[in-house]
Order: sequence, then C-alpha cells, then structure tokens
Amino acid sequence: MISQWKVFLEFALVVIMLSMGGIYCILATRSLMRTLIGLELLIKAVTLLIIIAGSSAGRTGLAQAVVITLIIIEVVVIAVTSGVVLCIYRGSSSLDVRDLKKLKG
Repeated sequence: MISQWKVFLEFALVVIMLSMGGIYCILATRSLMRTLIGLELLIKAVTLLIIIAGSSAGRTGLAQAVVITLIIIEVVVIAVTSGVVLCIYRGSSSLDVRDLKKLKG
C-alpha cells in the first residue's frame, strides 16, 4: 500500500513538472510552434495523470480506454492546429503571434 502511494507521488511530481513546462511554453512565448509544443506537454501530463490514477484505483481498463480516446482527440487537434499554423506561415512568412494582425482574409 505504501509503495503504491510512493509511486503515485513520484509520478504526480512528473505530471506537475510537465504541466508547468506546458503552461510556460504557452504563456511565455510568441512562437506558434512553441505554443503547440506546450499544448502537447499539457496533454501528455493529463494522459500520464489518468494512467497513474487508474492504476492506483485499480481500474486500469477504464484508464486505458480513456487514454486511448484522449490520444485520438489529441492527434486530431494537433493535426488541425498544425494545418492552421502552416497556413499562417505561408501567409506571413513568420510564426510570431504579433504578426497575425497583418493577415487579411
């Protein structure tokens, strides 16, 4: 019982660090690619948290089903946002968020 909590707390620390890195990438940068990387870090942190919580609660089957669903949603979101970022780059030749005001469509 104690070893389960120890493992949970160790992975919770990793989840917190991943979340902090993702939030920093989203808030502190002006590059759209770094923002996408920050979004990926946040999604990976949530995925890891779901796996750990399911394992600690003894419901690994449910956790696996939720994680697979989350991975599918993540792939779709990243594919769509990557396409939008690519179109923005083609239109402005820059990935800086401040240059989005110059786009006309």
